[in-house]
Amino acid sequence: HGAVELDEVGTEALPRRTPAPAWLPTAKGEEGDFCLRSSDCAPGLCCARHFWSKICKPVLREGQVCTRHRRKGTHGLEIFQRCQCAEGLACRLQREQGPTDASRLHTCQRH
Repeated sequence: HGAVELDEVGTEALPRRTPAPAWLPTAKGEEGDFCLRSSDCAPGLCCARHFWSKICKPVLREGQVCTRHRRKGTHGLEIFQRCQCAEGLACRLQREQGPTDASRLHTCQRH
């Protein structure tokens, strides 16, 4: 009497996948889109602070100005964060002819 007939089990018995919330982006964010972390952004972009929110910004290429952080944790103080340098590049003091203290500017350079 209490036996379950297996041939009558339909799709109702299977767990349903709940749809993603409407606010959750289905595709990776493009440049200028709001984000929470870099994985929310399309390849070649990172999630960085812009005023009091975070948006997808381009990863820096060779020769572009970058921010070198002397102390751990200072990255959080910036109101306009920059992305890190692209793979194979490092943020280094720009080499210039002239006095050594002429520029404190850092750029993305090959290792």
